[in-house]
Amino acid sequence: MSGTLLRLVCTAALAAGIVLAPVPAAAEPAPAATEDRTVAGLLTDLQRLYREAERATETYNGTEERLRKQRAEVRRLDKELAQARTSLHDSRGAAGRLARQQYQNRSDLSPYLRLLLARDPQHAIDQGHVIGRLARERVETVGRLAGDEKKAEELARRSREALARQASLAERQERERDGVRERLRAVEELLASLTPEQLAALAELEQSGIAEQQERFLASGALGDDAKPSAEGDRAVRFAVEQLGKPYEWGAEGPASYDCSGLTSVAWERAGTPIPRTSQEQWARLEHVPLDRLRPGDLVVYFPEATHVALYLGDGMVVQAPRPGADVKVSPIAANPVLGAVRPDPGGEPVRRYTPPRLPAGATDGSDEGYAATGPAR
Repeated sequence: MSGTLLRLVCTAALAAGIVLAPVPAAAEPAPAATEDRTVAGLLTDLQRLYREAERATETYNGTEERLRKQRAEVRRLDKELAQARTSLHDSRGAAGRLARQQYQNRSDLSPYLRLLLARDPQHAIDQGHVIGRLARERVETVGRLAGDEKKAEELARRSREALARQASLAERQERERDGVRERLRAVEELLASLTPEQLAALAELEQSGIAEQQERFLASGALGDDAKPSAEGDRAVRFAVEQLGKPYEWGAEGPASYDCSGLTSVAWERAGTPIPRTSQEQWARLEHVPLDRLRPGDLVVYFPEATHVALYLGDGMVVQAPRPGADVKVSPIAANPVLGAVRPDPGGEPVRRYTPPRLPAGATDGSDEGYAATGPAR
């Protein structure tokens, strides 16, 4: 965000007497805000823009993860190719030595005639054994040489293809990065166009909407009594709670900032159970659990496209990195439309005794639920 735009938004926020905390951004340009636009319409526009930005962020994260794996594959192939070339060099040297030995021991006579004409038959027999052994070695050496040449050629081909895939992924990542920035700019433009009164009304409307959704969600009976977490789930929860107050940053995996799936993936990695990097992959590859069987440490996934994820804390609350401009915080589970839940460690045994982590003062008071500048795009 430009310095001018940042000052505009922050000034508007201070004038409204609220702390602003942004969300995910958009694919379409933000509609121009006017005095007569309804607050509900503005909130809908902002939520759409934020959701599109988060979807673009998770797409970027997925490409980043594939690029990371592809780079590792290129390094592995390069190492294997270097070893194959060394082996090929050794095989060629062995073939050359064998050719010289055969030339030195060469005879146009058959082994039978050499034995009949030899003054020392035993020496002829021994020489024949040597020639036979050299012939067998020649077959083996030529076979190794051919195999090493074939392996080196195949590895060279695979290495070239891997490099091409890496270049393609890097180009895609750059396009997706530009897409995230474009969506974040759309959020910035809409925020900058709002009056202090509109910003204050947006924050109030969103908070009342979240409270209503949470009340309705809990009244539906979708949640049961919380089960006890596994030891790994307990560690993941405690790590996430330690990150409270750190800023959201798209594509970030800590330690100073996180995006939504960066927080959940790092929390479970620290707990000893690595999981996929993005919210879509977490939803697709981890075991689904019914909401009435949730236990602390499970992941709650949001929106039909699985573009947001949070870590279940218990008591109908989650820890999440919510959106650009906001900090890692504790939120009602129904702060976004719930898609479902997944469990990273389905085989993990529940702990016998569980004491929930102590939350810092103000962790759930919603003080960061306003709208603020998203900060500079990366």
